[in-house]
Amino acid sequence: MPALKDVVALLHGWYPPDTADSWDAVGLVAGDPDQPVRKVLFAVDPVLPVAREAAEWGADLLVVHHPLFLKAVHGVAATTPKGRTLATLTGAGCALLTAHTNADQARGGVSESLARALGLTGLAPIVPAPAGPMDKLTTFVPLADADALRAALAEAGAGRIGDYEHASFSTPGSGRFRPLEGATPAIGSVGDLETVEEERVEVVLPRSRRAAVVRALLATHPYEEPAFDVVELADPGLAETGTGRIGLIAPTTLRGFAAAVSGALPQTAHGVRVAGDPEREVRRVAVCGGAGDFLLDTVARTDADVYVTSDLRHHPASEFLEPDGPALIDIAHWAAEWTWLPAVEARVRATLGDTVDTRVSTTCTDPWQFRI
Repeated sequence: MPALKDVVALLHGWYPPDTADSWDAVGLVAGDPDQPVRKVLFAVDPVLPVAREAAEWGADLLVVHHPLFLKAVHGVAATTPKGRTLATLTGAGCALLTAHTNADQARGGVSESLARALGLTGLAPIVPAPAGPMDKLTTFVPLADADALRAALAEAGAGRIGDYEHASFSTPGSGRFRPLEGATPAIGSVGDLETVEEERVEVVLPRSRRAAVVRALLATHPYEEPAFDVVELADPGLAETGTGRIGLIAPTTLRGFAAAVSGALPQTAHGVRVAGDPEREVRRVAVCGGAGDFLLDTVARTDADVYVTSDLRHHPASEFLEPDGPALIDIAHWAAEWTWLPAVEARVRATLGDTVDTRVSTTCTDPWQFRI
């Protein structure tokens, strides 16, 4: 069975903590990294009923979306709501991990899970995340030393493209040079013009690894003065991560789509609120898991027929509808983000197999209990 640190590393690989918003509080909140993990429970909110569910089931790890400690506290005594939650978990030997805004934008994250739960296809971020700055390094090396150099560059962090590593491109050619007095050439003699069969090797690398990759090149290359250049690459704007998602559904009416939304989500007292002509055609849908009114201006500039999100306020919603733009569907915050739980559970199961038992919490933690 995996240790807690192994499961944490897995989740952090999918939802890197350094992609969380600066104000956020994500990562491992409580637990011994070396403790074994047999059972993992997934939930939206770290609240007392969920903590009790985890304890009663015997969970070793509770993975939640919302942080337990988003604001600073000066104590965690069991006389406070947060203290009671933490005490229940630690008393049962259950660790706690939060994936919040780092899970919102990621592939397989909250907004993508909501979009897929609603049947959207051809997904793209509403606001693509900027790509990390990338460089391309080019150098020239004798044929016999090319493999060793490529390996050293990869070890230093070059040649990673998406889900591929050790990626490079090589073309053969001839290098020419004349060593001068004071040189100690690896090939050739001082004063003689030398021609060497070489490979041109090109690799991409994160800009943050530039210094390490260049050091690896200089340490591995057989030449006393190797030729190389580094070019900064432009962001291609093809990010698969980012804020919200926009995609397509089979053509339907706003009324029909709203009914489908209601059927796809766990039921809450909030229900599904709709603003717009019930008979307008809906093909292109924008979604944002959680509170999404900060995206209203951006969605208004898209070709979406409807925007699905949570916690929409009166005045921003009214002003958004005025220019006859997309319709609005307001769903419960908890229900929207709950759609991520089966997705991340399936991902953990697919990776760890039967070494762990997993469960999505059955406790509804939406704060609204009934409507009159």
